Amino acid sequence: MTRPITLFTGQWADLPFEEVCRLAAGWGYDGLEIACWGDHFEVDKALADDSYVPRRLEILEAHGLEVWAISNHLVGQAVSDHLIDERHRAILPARIWGDGEPEGVRRRAAGEIADTARAAARLGVGTVVGFTGSPIWHTVAMFPPVPASVIEDGYAGFAARWNPILDVFDEVGVRFALEVHPSEIAYDHHTTVATLAAVGRRPAFGLNWDPSHMLWQQLDPADFILDFADRIYHVDCKDTRIRCGDGRRGRLSSHLPWGDPRRGWDFVSTGRGDVPWEDCFRALNAIGYDGPISVEWEDAGMDRLMGAPEALAYVRGLNAITPPGAAFDAVFGTP
Repeated sequence: MTRPITLFTGQWADLPFEEVCRLAAGWGYDGLEIACWGDHFEVDKALADDSYVPRRLEILEAHGLEVWAISNHLVGQAVSDHLIDERHRAILPARIWGDGEPEGVRRRAAGEIADTARAAARLGVGTVVGFTGSPIWHTVAMFPPVPASVIEDGYAGFAARWNPILDVFDEVGVRFALEVHPSEIAYDHHTTVATLAAVGRRPAFGLNWDPSHMLWQQLDPADFILDFADRIYHVDCKDTRIRCGDGRRGRLSSHLPWGDPRRGWDFVSTGRGDVPWEDCFRALNAIGYDGPISVEWEDAGMDRLMGAPEALAYVRGLNAITPPGAAFDAVFGTP
């Protein structure tokens, strides 16, 4: 199945946007999933300056690249997190952090995500990928024991913060794709079901499929695609290697930094880890997903200038897996 392959620019935000475009085009990527940090895509400028979006499109066009999605994970995290602290200050624009008063940070973050939908519409993009934060993730260890009412209130609070944002997404014809991920309101199968129910399964709210953290949690990423077939709005490809088994390296990874060999799991370049990629791409074919396949290259142990083109070649091979029945039909014809 032919699908565009893009490079997520979040791990390249230390480089100017034009340089990332030059690199991605030289490697043969079809386009970018543009991060809303660094100088890659600045939401406030996109809305305040009528020339900003056309200039971004001119840069993309000059390098033969397209854009199907933008991503605002960092600001989205602050919308409904229970705790707002120095971790958020480190990832948020100063104008969103402000004085750091938690509820003020949440309100400004919510306004910025609504503006991200407006900016995406100006860019001609139909999907915003991101995080939501979570009012209940801090209870995940389940001790002290967590009353069911706390979890119920958490989902209700999440919906109260996100439904007004999703109203804006509806107004401008853009969809939000939550990356299911630890520390989010939806981090596995059952919490995804609960999250979709909390917002009334409204079409404006869907999912970004990224298998790396699913594997970390012992979830089947291919089955996840089939279970949520109508909600897979975007696809990110990031691989994971599980290193548990020596009695010391656990899945929680002991607060050790990325790339530390003592961690029980880590990101590796696409195709070198434990994600069952062929099964996953067959599942994408089965649900008829025809959107972009975005490479999120995040291997701390490999030079990214080598890893990103290697990942592109690997994903192009996966993209060639035929949809169900297509190979048979090609040989014997369609009845």
